[in-house]
Amino acid sequence: MAEQKIKIFGAREHNLKNIDVELPRNSLTVITGLSGSGKSSLAFDTIYAEGQRRFMETLSSYARQFIGGMERPNIDKIEGLSPVVAIEQKTTNKNPRSTVGTVTEINDFLRLLFARASTAYSSETGEEMVRLSDDQILSLITQKYDGKKIAIMAPIIRGRKGNYRELLESFIKKGFIYVNLDGEIQEMQYGMSLDRYKNHYIDLVVDRLVVEDLDVSRLKKSVEQAMGYGKNTISIFDYESNTSRFYSRNLMCPTTGIAYDEPAPFSFSFNSPRGACPACNGLGERAVFDISKIIPKNNLSINDGAILSLGKRKKNINFVLLDALSKRHEFSLDDPISELDSDIIDIIMKGDSNALKIESKDMGVIGGTHLIMWKGIVAEIENSIDDESTKRGDKWKSQFVKKEICDVCHGTRLNQQTNYFRIDGKNMGDVSKMSISALKDWIEGIDENLSKKNKRIAHEIIGEISQRASFLIDVGLDYLSLSRCSATLSGGESQRIRLATQIGSKLVNVTYILDEPSIGLHQKDNEKLIKSLKHLRDIGNTVIVVEHDEEIMRQADWIIDIGHGAGKNGGEVVLSGTFDDLIKSKSITADYLSGRKIIEKNNSPREGNGKEIKLFGAKGNNLKSIDVAFPLGKFICITGVSGSGKSTLINSTLRPLISRNIYRTFDTPLEYESIEGVDNVDKIVTVDQSAIGKSPRSNPATYTSVMTDIRNLFEQTHDSKIRGFKAGRFSFNVKGGRCEECSGAGVKTIEMNFLPDVYVKCPVCNGRRYNAETLKVRFKGKNIYDILEMTINEAQSFFESIPNINIKLSALIDVGLGYITLGQPSTTLSGGECQRIKLASELSKRDTGNTLFILDEPTTGLHFYDISILLKSLNKLVERGNTVIVIEHNLEVINAADWIIDIGKDGGEKGGNLIYEGTREGIIGKKNSYTAKYITKD
Repeated sequence: MAEQKIKIFGAREHNLKNIDVELPRNSLTVITGLSGSGKSSLAFDTIYAEGQRRFMETLSSYARQFIGGMERPNIDKIEGLSPVVAIEQKTTNKNPRSTVGTVTEINDFLRLLFARASTAYSSETGEEMVRLSDDQILSLITQKYDGKKIAIMAPIIRGRKGNYRELLESFIKKGFIYVNLDGEIQEMQYGMSLDRYKNHYIDLVVDRLVVEDLDVSRLKKSVEQAMGYGKNTISIFDYESNTSRFYSRNLMCPTTGIAYDEPAPFSFSFNSPRGACPACNGLGERAVFDISKIIPKNNLSINDGAILSLGKRKKNINFVLLDALSKRHEFSLDDPISELDSDIIDIIMKGDSNALKIESKDMGVIGGTHLIMWKGIVAEIENSIDDESTKRGDKWKSQFVKKEICDVCHGTRLNQQTNYFRIDGKNMGDVSKMSISALKDWIEGIDENLSKKNKRIAHEIIGEISQRASFLIDVGLDYLSLSRCSATLSGGESQRIRLATQIGSKLVNVTYILDEPSIGLHQKDNEKLIKSLKHLRDIGNTVIVVEHDEEIMRQADWIIDIGHGAGKNGGEVVLSGTFDDLIKSKSITADYLSGRKIIEKNNSPREGNGKEIKLFGAKGNNLKSIDVAFPLGKFICITGVSGSGKSTLINSTLRPLISRNIYRTFDTPLEYESIEGVDNVDKIVTVDQSAIGKSPRSNPATYTSVMTDIRNLFEQTHDSKIRGFKAGRFSFNVKGGRCEECSGAGVKTIEMNFLPDVYVKCPVCNGRRYNAETLKVRFKGKNIYDILEMTINEAQSFFESIPNINIKLSALIDVGLGYITLGQPSTTLSGGECQRIKLASELSKRDTGNTLFILDEPTTGLHFYDISILLKSLNKLVERGNTVIVIEHNLEVINAADWIIDIGKDGGEKGGNLIYEGTREGIIGKKNSYTAKYITKD
């Protein structure tokens, strides 16, 4: 009998304290707790890791040595575990070829549908294309041309330039006599040549005969021969009417003879050379130089720096050439560029066809006169290479470039031929641009417009597409289109797409582990998400969700609360039971769910400093040319349903605009008309949840610069001075003071070939990272290793008398991170912990009170308790005169804001409007706002 529960014994991963816990199979289980309490350690680093390890064990040892092994989690055993699939909060796929259609696999079914059940139409006449068998072709010829003289021809050249002398002579050598040249049948002769600069149409005359005298075997032989030369297509010339008609084994227009390749699924794929638009290589857009970006201020002269890539006048070859160019075309480099004629600007930008005469003395060399071409500013930018970094050089160039929809495929990414394969009047490109909800309506309605044959072919495909579209709608993604690039999706959207894809796969008896699927989801769509999670459970799966959302917890079958605190104070099972059991418990989670503790609402919003930033005509992506004011000195919350345009407004328009103005970065904002008040801020800081470092060598001490202060402090000790040690001696990242046996890592990696790599404590330094001489240096009785092992709370007390260290450690404690150690590797920190470390780093710095902070969904991964601490930190920033802009769905954060900007009403094309801007009190009861429905006065 199959085990009815998943039983975990002795889990000790990270901060888990040898816990035993059970959860029912085929249930929806929520694992909750404070940030850093050990939720992910239990869900992903224990349950998922063990599931992956067991899968690897099923492979042969030969396969495992190529794939690599999974590290065994620190656990006694797990019973009742079915195969595990994790759907994590992964970074969005940045590949420009990845779209919603490819990720969900709906594109695969659509490509199959169009390859097998579409109707082809002529690109010239609009007629339906025909495909004939040899018998049908023979029958049609004998019926249509009975008693008439005809020529059986093979189409060879269709509208191409060339003299074709060798081609014609090769036909003569093969015994052919006649050829149809541009509509006229002529006898071929040696030396015959055509006008090489004109387009030509050449048909080889294979046979001439009268159909009434027809010998069927002769006709059949001639047709087969013509098919061979014409690549399965022939043309019949009627001498009586002087007209031609085409017949083909391929899809063909009977009037013009245009033939299409036999459609296959790859013919409709923009990731295949056979299907991709040749102009943009299947990307749907092309990079072109934008003159307005090269000349952002046309009221300046060229000498004063009107051309951004050149800057102000300096001694270099470009200005020498421009001087010569100005003399030739009679314009001045001191005149505002707006006063120059358009043809002059065109020459400056794109080059001059005639070489310029440049004297050697003008270039600072000895010699005579040189002829040098002026290739233009665009060519100069295109050919420039950054000496230090090609990547940086590419980024420098990108500030002068804009992406434009490909003018050949018009953004569909597909070649022209695919436009003429249609189902119910729509081609593949049309369908890809539909929203998911529109796609579902269309796919369910095409059945009645298909032929009997195509109905049988398409029946299963239509069902698969309809079902997958339904799953996407159920997780709140009805506004997305299949053509939407994956790189533009938020983390929440990406995860819910993967969730919908897993539902579509119809796997059963699987354990699914999800990391906060409610992220990025508005309250109105939560019900759909819960329904999807329950559906996944009901078809026979176990669903484990790491989550803080109250509604999902209420709907769960089982809840595991990890705590009580975080870090060393966490790692224990506070509760394992139902929601009712949780409410009755004395956990921190229960305090907030029961109302014993609350996060205060902002009923007295700040006045701000009276200044504001005004953005006019924002129209990037789905924004509807909106005008938005951002009052400074306030806590501003940007709200709206998923896909409404919040991130487009802030991250893709406002942030790059201000960043470019303050720091002269190469960031390119999305389309807008104008902006005012940017000078009212002197610094912009984006605080996200990305890791604070890419390797285990990065830690809170290095990120906040506390490590630098500690190393400097150790340099000043008596022990260091007598040994001649400098600050660098106390870094485990460079040679000198670190243990060279393990290169400062503290562990040694032993490769086990087909078994997982084993990490053992370094036998030389015993895991302490430093060599013995370095560890002899002490401050207040502690060496550098001892200090890195301290928690932030312990370190703050230890360095209480050192102001520059104490300030930074106090800031970490203020954001609730007193439990983590100074030397904790960044790779073991959660997203919420990383974000708060960044906040603490900013809190510890001096600022002018004119800084703009931008946070995108800062409550990701945060418990109610963590949110209260986060809000205190954000309010502290605002109290110092700064402005905080937060993109958020969390009601606690929205209720705490001074100013709310609501974008909507819906997502996708139905979004992008400014629904409301003002205080919390003003949005209550607003009928056209979804957000308003969830905000109460109390």
